[in-house]
Amino acid sequence: METIRERTEREEQERLSPYAAKSAQATREHEETECTIRTKFQRDRDRILHSKPFRRLKHKTQVYIAPAGDHYRTRMTHSLEVSQICRTIGRGLKLNEDLIEAIALGHDVGHTPFGHVGEEALRKIIGHFEHNEQSIRVLTCLTREGKGFNLTKEVLDGVLNHTGAGIPFTLEGQIVKTGDRIAYLCHDYDDALRAELLVPGDLPENVRLVIGQTPSQMISAMVVDMIESSQGQDRIYQSPRVHAAMQEFRRFMFTCVYGSETLKEERRKGEYVVQALFHYYFEHIEQLPNDYLALDGEDRTRAVVDYISGLTDNYAISQFENFFVPRHYSNAY
Repeated sequence: METIRERTEREEQERLSPYAAKSAQATREHEETECTIRTKFQRDRDRILHSKPFRRLKHKTQVYIAPAGDHYRTRMTHSLEVSQICRTIGRGLKLNEDLIEAIALGHDVGHTPFGHVGEEALRKIIGHFEHNEQSIRVLTCLTREGKGFNLTKEVLDGVLNHTGAGIPFTLEGQIVKTGDRIAYLCHDYDDALRAELLVPGDLPENVRLVIGQTPSQMISAMVVDMIESSQGQDRIYQSPRVHAAMQEFRRFMFTCVYGSETLKEERRKGEYVVQALFHYYFEHIEQLPNDYLALDGEDRTRAVVDYISGLTDNYAISQFENFFVPRHYSNAY
């Protein structure tokens, strides 16, 4: 009798594009007994979604460190928004939405506290740190007591190559690579408007003309363009006109938001916290949880990086105060 998983795998073969990744053909480093209900990609998505590293994303900075308000994006809301945008593109191209969702939900689980500020802080100390590589380490080594999730190679490739020079070998991974950029540019722009760092008139004229000036208009324009440009293709494309506008939008955001003087002091503080915690734990390695010490034996640098990169903003600040800020006792006088 055909199982639900087998039915889904058959439907994928019948319904999806010839260029789509098919879950029945996905591979893992270690073979597993198949689920009777879920495909490999669905199981990967569920393992990520129900994991502690994913839950910690709700308290990790996207752009604004400790913002004054409840409506600013975090790494978790960003990941969910990437998933939604990319699934829309994938559906339009008849690609595998389960694979897209798994990659999108897992792509930032290696991010540090305070977002790219923490990433840069660790990079200055150890010379090389990339959050996409750390995401792979989280998913393959730092979960399930050092065993990792044994995710499919298609998911891991999409996570690793969602940023940087590498190109994912699946079209689903390629969608996430561009969709991640669409999401963070549009939603960080939305948050910048909320924070009054920008007003709509600040956008370059060509950006407004080509993709619009509201986050909704921008997302719609870029999503539709990707679907239209990639129909029947064995690779994901944007039209030259929209790609150029998005690049201009990105340069604008790096100049006026990510590198703005308004956020400079908070970024400095976040970097200082991460660096101070690294040096403290490096000198007091015995205070790391045993799980991190057991993973790497004598390699204390790797153990400290693994631990600190997994901290939430709140917990990093709490630990900093615990180690470096004198306690005030109200009855001391």
